[in-house]
Amino acid sequence: MEEKVGEIWHKLITRAADDHYPDAAVNLNQVKTTVGVMFRALGGDGGLDVESTSTTEYNARRSILQRIAGSKQQVELAWRDDQSLRLPDQIALFPEVGLNRDLYIWLAALAVGDHQQEQPWFSKNQQLTLRTLENYPGIRKRYLRLFEAHIKQRPAIDKLPADEAAQEQAIQEALANPGSVEVLPSASRPPASVPLWLHPFPPASRSSIKAGDADGGQNTGETKHLEDEHRHQAETAEKPKHQDKGLITIRMENIFTWGNFLNLDRGSEENEDLDSAADALQDQETLSVSRDRKASAGTLRFDLDLPSEAEDDLVLNEGILLPEWDFKKQRMQEDHCRLVPMVAEDASPCDLPVHLRKAAKKLRAQFQYLAPARMWYKGQDDGCEIDIDAYLRYKTDRAIGRQAAADGLFKDLRTGSRDLACLMLADLSLSTDTWVNDQMRVIDVVRDSLFLFAESLSASGDQFAMYGFSSRKRDPIRYHHLKTFDEQYSQEIRGRINAIKPGYYTRLGAAIRHSADILKERHAERRLLLIVTDGKPNDLDKYEGRYGIEDTRQAVHEARALGLQPFCVTIDNKGNDYLPHLFGTGGYVVIHKPSQLPNELPLLYSRLTAH
Repeated sequence: MEEKVGEIWHKLITRAADDHYPDAAVNLNQVKTTVGVMFRALGGDGGLDVESTSTTEYNARRSILQRIAGSKQQVELAWRDDQSLRLPDQIALFPEVGLNRDLYIWLAALAVGDHQQEQPWFSKNQQLTLRTLENYPGIRKRYLRLFEAHIKQRPAIDKLPADEAAQEQAIQEALANPGSVEVLPSASRPPASVPLWLHPFPPASRSSIKAGDADGGQNTGETKHLEDEHRHQAETAEKPKHQDKGLITIRMENIFTWGNFLNLDRGSEENEDLDSAADALQDQETLSVSRDRKASAGTLRFDLDLPSEAEDDLVLNEGILLPEWDFKKQRMQEDHCRLVPMVAEDASPCDLPVHLRKAAKKLRAQFQYLAPARMWYKGQDDGCEIDIDAYLRYKTDRAIGRQAAADGLFKDLRTGSRDLACLMLADLSLSTDTWVNDQMRVIDVVRDSLFLFAESLSASGDQFAMYGFSSRKRDPIRYHHLKTFDEQYSQEIRGRINAIKPGYYTRLGAAIRHSADILKERHAERRLLLIVTDGKPNDLDKYEGRYGIEDTRQAVHEARALGLQPFCVTIDNKGNDYLPHLFGTGGYVVIHKPSQLPNELPLLYSRLTAH
């Protein structure tokens, strides 16, 4: 009975203290695409991802009900850094859906002008507001509607202590007339949060945690993927020594908050209740991460996978040095990466897998129509037959006394040419070891795609080559030779394709640069660089995030400058968020059903090369 009464009381007091409007809530996922397009269209940094914020502690004055309910201790405010535009995961501040949606649009427009200079929060947001209203007059009506709705929600000035009242008065003046108030008066407490402005002190990660530092023990149990997209702040910590077990001398009901070590990697507990661990994760404001090599019965998956250590490929040479683009310094770093060409040493020649033979037969029949037809070339000085029309004209001219040269009196039957070369570059990173359904992993889908692609192009007669790649930092970048331009498609090539396996990470810029160097040597009217991947560029070092995105974008620009046509095919459902920045709106396609990639890829190629 006591628990039931407490539960009812908690619901009542929480509902009474809540000043949000859940029925009018708008989620970031609903507007993410629109906001991203608008942000870039207004001139915002095209390399930024649109992501959800993390909640931060904010010690502003709370009402009595909020203090009793324990609510309003944390806020979600917008900010941007050099990696992302961070927006609240949900906005339910206003009673109208339209106003909550408008707030997302306004915050994105406000962030366009934020170049992250060191400025006081109060004056900076006024300047950003003023600049946004001047540069984009069409957004003024939105801002006025948001201002009128928000000003009604702000604390009443006459009910605040004198110092806080002066502070609140300044904020309301600044919202009404941006740029009119120079300094925010000091007070004993911070002011109520201003959701129409960017965060006063954006959270920063307290310690960078490298993927390579998490080489813990093997997991032999269940893996649970967390569906929410909330960001969690994290810090590194030493693992507590569980051997020092003592007597608990406090009453558990006296504990109202927790911020201690949480064994998220399940390293030394055999508890298989992953749901309880997932719930615990959501309650943590800051996560402490440590290393542990003990096995566990289950894991919460954070995309912190470990690469295979297999080294069964034959290294062809000592490596090729390649440059890399540093977007922060806006300069190219010469000889920064080392790419190592490899070929599968133990790949046994094989036939096409049985499950692909029916599809391959159909595709070969379709692609044979792309093969250039044989045609007569007239007006030749030499050929297999006399050109009767040319010969009669020549004899007629001679008969009437007109001078005529005996040139071009033959015709020849030749095979035409599409004059096209294609290099296919396949991402063989660790993420391809994940499952797309109960029967296939991503690597299996990529393998089948390579098989069908090769079968199709061998029927069309087009020049083509196939390579795969993965990386582990900038040295080495493994570059697997599957088929070169000078090799004929054969059982040996099929054996190499059959031998592909998940590798390491995805340093895409270097792989594109080397592929472009190979493709530019082909003498063809059109040269297509076809990239197949399942996710963003990433690696163990700083290549993760914005650095890798910008290096890949620069490599794509370099390929286009060489007269090549880069085109990306991805099975990443989030590809629309970042691929327009890398390849342009017409330079990529997202295959939403990965299992369809083997059949879709050859047909996509035929459409790309139809003209």
